Amino acid sequence: MKILIINPNSTASMTHKIGEVALRIAAPGTTVRTVNPPDSPASIECHTEEALCVPGLLRCIQEAEAQGYDAYVIACFGDPGLDAAREQARGPVIGIAEAAMHAASMVANSFSVVTTLERTVGMAWHLAERYGMQRFCRNVRAADLPVLDLEDPSKNARTLIRDECLRALREDRCESIVLGCAGMTDLCRSLSDEIGAPVIDGVAVAVKLVESLVTLGLRTSKLGDWATPPLKPACATLASGSGS
Repeated sequence: MKILIINPNSTASMTHKIGEVALRIAAPGTTVRTVNPPDSPASIECHTEEALCVPGLLRCIQEAEAQGYDAYVIACFGDPGLDAAREQARGPVIGIAEAAMHAASMVANSFSVVTTLERTVGMAWHLAERYGMQRFCRNVRAADLPVLDLEDPSKNARTLIRDECLRALREDRCESIVLGCAGMTDLCRSLSDEIGAPVIDGVAVAVKLVESLVTLGLRTSKLGDWATPPLKPACATLASGSGS
């Protein structure tokens, strides 16, 4: 089984961290490769940056399709380009917000999302609505932390995230925490032990979900919404990576 994990931003240190977590969680015999488009924004913290990262993300999937990959994980909590990725891929494609929220609803009756910047709070609420998770989601909270600060040990990011998780348990009366950024993936286990509640990282959950779907022989339906897109000049340009 071959799984491609795509970090849609261009920060290589974050891609490496995501890959380490994925390799630890993957089953024996599963090949996991983690990539990022080199021409994407360094971090994804708004709708514009989500839109800018999608062409590179789709090129990664198209290249991997030609190489025989079985499944894909989009390792950004906004799940950018998820529907378009499912149009491109034969195998399953999982977004980490989708994976994390569903997993949280199976181990607790409620969760709060702890994310990075305040401006992304509404984006996370929109995802909760899209995935039918509003009845489980007590709150979306921001640690007021730029994404790239997660890569800088001097920024004390872990303490800020831990404190926000504790406030969520106390003030929201939630029973679990969903981490709202792929850059937090390495904090999951230690935070869970420290705060005494399940802390869910979408990267690890998404890897196990796509493994299960491939094992079950399930692929992305090509009827209706996620049918392969018609070949037009714009699609050919995307596939070649060229443009005007």
